[in-house]
Amino acid sequence: MFKKLFKSKKTCNFGEHFTLDGYGGSFKKLDDRKLVLRCLEELPKKIGMNILGAPVVYKADDNGIKDAGGWSGFVVVAESHISIHTFPHRQFVSIDVYTCKDGMNRKFVASYFTKKFNLKDVETHFIRRGTKYPVDMVC
Repeated sequence: MFKKLFKSKKTCNFGEHFTLDGYGGSFKKLDDRKLVLRCLEELPKKIGMNILGAPVVYKADDNGIKDAGGWSGFVVVAESHISIHTFPHRQFVSIDVYTCKDGMNRKFVASYFTKKFNLKDVETHFIRRGTKYPVDMVC
């Protein structure tokens, strides 16, 4: 069916998805709702994204398994989204930055979050999304 909708055989990637897992962060900063919110307000502007709606941050309670609770925040941007999940008791944060733009400055994003949460170590991954996206549509 895909081939029927799109005659082009040329493709490009649709977007870029950068993930960051941060370790050894400051309990105080990871447990700061206002800081999570500020990151969701600031970062899109710093990397050329356009916020579609006000960021939201939710308190996540201890689930009694491996998650001792923290904050989960999201912002929807015209280019996709950014999410932050903090785990203060584990000194851990899990972050996603997804955009349909090309050329995300991953070093800047990693440095930004490392400084904001005083991270001691980070693990990052980068995924090109939609690698079979039809070229003749936008690329």
